[in-house]
Amino acid sequence: MEEEKILPNHIGIIMDGNGRWATRRGLKRSAGHKAGADNLEKLLKHIFNLGIKYVSVYAFSTENFNRDKEEVDYLMNLFVKYFSSKNKIFVKEELKVIFSGSKERLRDDVKESMAKLEENTKNFKRGVFNICLNYGGRLEIVDAIKKINRDIQDNKIKIEDINESLVSTYMYQNLPDLDFVIRTSGEIRVSNFMLWQGSYAEYYFTDCLFPDFDEKEFDKALLEYSKRNRRFGGTK
Repeated sequence: MEEEKILPNHIGIIMDGNGRWATRRGLKRSAGHKAGADNLEKLLKHIFNLGIKYVSVYAFSTENFNRDKEEVDYLMNLFVKYFSSKNKIFVKEELKVIFSGSKERLRDDVKESMAKLEENTKNFKRGVFNICLNYGGRLEIVDAIKKINRDIQDNKIKIEDINESLVSTYMYQNLPDLDFVIRTSGEIRVSNFMLWQGSYAEYYFTDCLFPDFDEKEFDKALLEYSKRNRRFGGTK
């Protein structure tokens, strides 16, 4: 009898390697971003069909604005197109879509497409898809501190009320901690991704570039996760 696999409740994916995927094929980096977006759609369907409840992806970091303007503009256009064209799919799959990150520096059309997608999916409970866009883990913690300070000044909370559980509610989204984080493309670092939520996550690094990180590669990662012994500081 096959042993039942242990599923993570909340999985994070650092979708790295789109540009390199395109460069290796003699294509523009934009072609890699398009291929990555297409792959993400298939991968999400597979992940939620497995019964995983929360998926967070690193779509665009605060530092990504330092890239070439042509590439940044392409990505912003891609976000608008993706959020608009996939709206019906998320509704059909009954998935709630939320966003983590700063709204500063985002174009109005990007923010509008984000807001519409959130509004259209806000009541779904089958799964939660968290898109980290214009996101940085350190900035998220700084913004949380600012919000906590404002609430202290407004007498909404007291300093004595502050603990880890309270701080979690001041993050961009109040989500369960990450259980498992996957990074593609061979880079072995966390790159400022969900630092607070990933404190006790298991990490998996693969050389596979994200456009090639298909369902089979995901299942390979999931098998590795099922073998991990998550001790959370314990000794067993």
